[in-house]
Amino acid sequence: MNAVRFGILGPLEVSGGAPAAAKLRGVLGTLLVRANEVVSVDALIDELWPDSPPRTAATTLQVYVSHLRKALRTAGPHHDRETLLTRRPGYLARVTPDELDSTAFIGLARRGHQALTDGDFAAAADLQHRALALWRGPLLSDIPHGPLLEGAAVRMDEARTTALDERVRAELHLGMHRELVPELHELAAEFPLREEFHAHLMVALYRCGRQAEALRVFTRLRHTLVDELGIEPGPRSRRLQQLILAGDPALARPEPGPRPVAVGAAGGDTALPGPDPSFVGRTEELAALGALLRGARAGDVIAVTGMPGAGKTALAVEAAHRAADAFPGGLRLLDPRDGGPPPRPAPAPGTLLVVDGVASEAEVRPLLPLGYTLLLTARRVPAGLPGLRTVLLGPWRPAEARQLVPLLDGPGGRRVSVGQAEAVAERCGWLPLAVRAAAAQLAARPHWSPATLVDRLYAEESRLDALRTGDMDVRARLLTAYEDCDEVRRRQFRLLSLLPPGPFDAARAAAALDLTGARALAALEGLADDRLVEADRDAWRLPELLRLVAAERLAAEEDPATVRAAVRRVCLAYLPGAAGPRRATAPDAPALARLAGTAYDAGLWELTVRLTDGLAGFARPDAVAEEASYALALDAARRCADRPAQARMLRLLAELAWRYRRFERARDLLGRALELARECGDEEETGQALVGLAELLLDGGAAGEAADLLGPALAAPAHTRARYEATRARALVALAQEGPEAARTWFTECLTLAGALDDPGLRMYARRSLRALDTDADAPGAGFGAVEIRPGLWRIHQGGPFARSSTACGEPCR
Repeated sequence: MNAVRFGILGPLEVSGGAPAAAKLRGVLGTLLVRANEVVSVDALIDELWPDSPPRTAATTLQVYVSHLRKALRTAGPHHDRETLLTRRPGYLARVTPDELDSTAFIGLARRGHQALTDGDFAAAADLQHRALALWRGPLLSDIPHGPLLEGAAVRMDEARTTALDERVRAELHLGMHRELVPELHELAAEFPLREEFHAHLMVALYRCGRQAEALRVFTRLRHTLVDELGIEPGPRSRRLQQLILAGDPALARPEPGPRPVAVGAAGGDTALPGPDPSFVGRTEELAALGALLRGARAGDVIAVTGMPGAGKTALAVEAAHRAADAFPGGLRLLDPRDGGPPPRPAPAPGTLLVVDGVASEAEVRPLLPLGYTLLLTARRVPAGLPGLRTVLLGPWRPAEARQLVPLLDGPGGRRVSVGQAEAVAERCGWLPLAVRAAAAQLAARPHWSPATLVDRLYAEESRLDALRTGDMDVRARLLTAYEDCDEVRRRQFRLLSLLPPGPFDAARAAAALDLTGARALAALEGLADDRLVEADRDAWRLPELLRLVAAERLAAEEDPATVRAAVRRVCLAYLPGAAGPRRATAPDAPALARLAGTAYDAGLWELTVRLTDGLAGFARPDAVAEEASYALALDAARRCADRPAQARMLRLLAELAWRYRRFERARDLLGRALELARECGDEEETGQALVGLAELLLDGGAAGEAADLLGPALAAPAHTRARYEATRARALVALAQEGPEAARTWFTECLTLAGALDDPGLRMYARRSLRALDTDADAPGAGFGAVEIRPGLWRIHQGGPFARSSTACGEPCR
C-alpha cells in the first residue's frame, strides 16, 4: 500500500506529482492547510476567487474536486483510502500525520516543547531541529493566498518562529552559546521586533565573554522598539540588561534543571503588568474577587478558573490592581510556563503573587510557605490546595452588551450600536477572546460595516475561520483544552456535538455517548472539570464555540458508521418530546429542525420525517428556515417511500405559503397533498388537505364552497386531530356566514376535542375564541377587528370577518 504524501511547508508537493493547473493546486492546498477539517464551499470559493467569484463558482469547484480525486488516485494507485471526501457543507482532506509535512512538524514541535518543559534539553533540541528541517520555504509559496491561506501562513510562520525560539533555548542550556552566536545575529536581524531572539543573543555573547557587545544588542533593540512602536523593551529584557551590567555569575553558565530556565529570569517572578485599558464587563466577578483579595492573608490561595478564552488573566490583573492598596508589599507575577528558578520569599509583608496559567497543584505547593497571598489563574481547579477559594469565570453576560461597544467601534468614526455589539457577542458565544478577535477583524477592515462582521459570523461552518486573525486564533486556543484530555474524554466531547445547541440533560447526553445515565453523568462531570462543558442549573451545556470545535473534530476523527449510530440514538432520545402536545421538556423548534437536518445528513429518512412532524406545533418567525425543513423532510419521505408523509409535508409547505399570502403556491401544494392522501387511503391527511383548501376559499370570500369542502373532514370521527381542524375551520365559516352565535357551537366542539387530544394549546385557543365571541357580540361596531384563525395566527379584517382586505399576522399569542 503506497500512501500519497503531501508537502505544504514551501511549494506544494505531492508524491507522484502535484497537479499543474493553478486552481487545482489552490483547492488542494487549501484543503491540506485545514487537513481533517471540513472546509465549506463558501470558504473555498472565497479562497479561489477572493474578488469576484463567477456565477458558476460552486459547479466549477465540484469539477476541480473531481479532477483532484482522479489525480490523487493516479499518484497513489495502491492507496486504499479516498483522500478527498465530501462532507456537508464542503470538502475534507483526510490524511494521517505522516502523510503531511505540516502535521508532522506540529507533532515534532509539540514533543519538543514538552521535552523542554521536562528539562530534557537534548531531546528538545533534536525534536525542534527535526521539525524545522521540514520547512522548504513559506507555506504554499507557489499558490496565491486568499483569506484562508493568508491566515494559515501567519499561523504557521508563528509556529515555526516558536520552534526556533525553543530550539535555541534548549541549545543554550546545552552550552552551545558559541555555535549559536552567528545564527542569533541573523535571527535578530530577521525578527527586529522579537525580543526573545535579542535576549538569546545577549546571553550567548555574555557567556562568550563579550559583555559590551551583549549590551549593544539591548541598545539596538531599545532604539528599534522606540522608533517603530513607541514602546520600551519588556521587563525580561530590561532585567537581563541589569544582570549583564552586574556581571551576574549565574547567567554566565548554563543551568540545566527540571524545567527550562527563562532567559533573564531573576527570582522567577516579575512586577505585575498594568491593567488592560480595554478591560470591560465582569462587574459581579470583580466584586467577588475583590472581596476575596481584601479579606486574604499571607498563605491564602484564590483561583480564577474557566474555559480557554474566558479572560482569566485579564480579570486577575484588573482585580489585583483594584485591590492594590490591600497589598503594601506590592503586586508580582509568575508564569510557571516560562520556567526559571522559583521566586524568593515575599520581599515584604502583604505581597500578592499572581500565578498565571497553573496546570497542577504541584506548581503551587512550593509557593505556599514563601509568605505571599496567591492569586492563581487556571483552566482546571487545582484541587488539594488548603483553603482554596475559587471564582469560576464563564462567558460575558448579555446584560454587559452595552459595555462591549467600545471594543467594536472602529476607525474613521465608525460606531457600533448596542444591538450590533450584542449580535456579534452572541455569535461569539459571549467568549471574551472571540469577541476581541471579531473586533480585531473589524479594526483591520475599515471598509467593513458592523453588519458585514455579523454576516461573516453567521455560518457555523466558517465562524471559527472568521475568528482567526494574525496570531489570534480562537480555534487553536479552544483546542488546547481538547488536546489536554485523554482519548476517551475527547470522544465524549465530540459526540456531544450531535445534541442541538442549548441546555441538555444527562439522559440525552447518555444517548449521544451510548452510556447508562450514571456513567453519562460521571462523564459530564469530568468534561466540566476540563472546561469542555458547563453546568447549567439542573442541566448541561456545550459552550457555543466549543460546540463548533467538537463538531469539526467529530467530522474529522469519527467514522461515518459511528456517527450515524450516534445520530440515531440522539434522535430517538428527543422524539418522545417532539411528538404530541408541547410540554416543558419538549425540544424547541430550532432544536427539532437541527436534529431533523442531522438525521437527513446521516441518511436516516424516517427519523427526519418524524422529527419534522414536531415542527408543525410551533409558530416560527423564520419562514425560509421552516420551508427548508419541510422540503428536506419531503425529500426524506420520498426516499423512504412514505406516501402519507409526503402528503403531510406538502400540506405543511402549503400552510406556510398560505400564511405568507402565496395563495397560488398554497393551492398547488394542497392539491398535490390531497391527491397523494386519497391514493394511499389516508383519511386523516385527506381531511387536513380539505381543511387547507377550505381555508383558501374562505380567504377569498367563498364561505359556502368552503363549508361544502369541510363535510368529508367532519365525517371522519376516527381521527380526532383532523376533526378538530375541520371543526375550527367550520367555526370560522359560521362566523363569516351567520355570526358569533352560530360559531359558538363549533368552538365549543373544538374545546371538547382539545380535551380529548390533551393539548393545552388547542384548549386555550378554543377558550380564547369563545371569549372573543362574547366580546365582539357586545362591542359597538362589531365586525371590525381581528380573528384568531389558528393558535397564534390572527387575521385583521375590515367590513366583516374574512373580507378580501384582511391580512395575516403570525405573531404568537401573549
